[in-house]
Amino acid sequence: MEVRVTLDRTVDHLRVRLHSDAPTLAGLAAQDAAACLRAAVASRGVAHAMFATGNSQLQFVDALVGTEAAVPWSDVVVFHMDEYVGVGPDHPAGFQRWIRERIVQPARPACAHYIDGLADPSDECRRYADLLQSHPLDLCCLGIGENGHLAFNDPPVADFDDPVDLKVVELDRACRLQQVHEGHFPNFDAVPARALTVTIPALLRARTVIAVVPEARKAQPVRAALTGPVSASCPASVLRRQANVTLHIDRQSAGLLDWA
Repeated sequence: MEVRVTLDRTVDHLRVRLHSDAPTLAGLAAQDAAACLRAAVASRGVAHAMFATGNSQLQFVDALVGTEAAVPWSDVVVFHMDEYVGVGPDHPAGFQRWIRERIVQPARPACAHYIDGLADPSDECRRYADLLQSHPLDLCCLGIGENGHLAFNDPPVADFDDPVDLKVVELDRACRLQQVHEGHFPNFDAVPARALTVTIPALLRARTVIAVVPEARKAQPVRAALTGPVSASCPASVLRRQANVTLHIDRQSAGLLDWA
């Protein structure tokens, strides 16, 4: 049976698609992402795609990697968007491992470029920024954090006009607590205090941006992003300035919107 979008509307320049539940959201967002990747491969022979990690992205990534999405993975170059400083490729909470196990190993893309959490941070910022400049993104799939962050651009460090593509940031308390609550670390002190993150301008420079935001715990940042001021106090609010972004939400994450 074909799934359908419950509601489709625009908030400023941002397209918002409200779905009945998280599985429907995941499936339709995966269809959108797959179409973007197929179009890039048809046009240029290769697609460059960046992916967020975390629990909220699991169903979406599973749907995208699944055979029903029909992605030409052998022509896709994969990037990820953040990593903890000091965390290596096999750390159980590392994002390189997340991308490798959930996308690279099952889908076998052409190649994957990872942020190296063990490298000198300044050198790594330059190296990865050069990669992003030489591989313009066709697709960026991101989430919204419980504090409204995009990647690890938390409210204290988010900059809508950041002059660099990758930077070192201090993670705020809400962000670190989210990692504990999601089960990635046993306690607050175990969460690394610093991370390397792709900046907001670099994320939004992608030809197509798909924001995948299910779950009730995202209701407050979704409301702030869509109804509050466009401000770094809620970094995700900048999505409203972007005609190249589609925000996918479900009934739970839209629970504080008066039109949902």
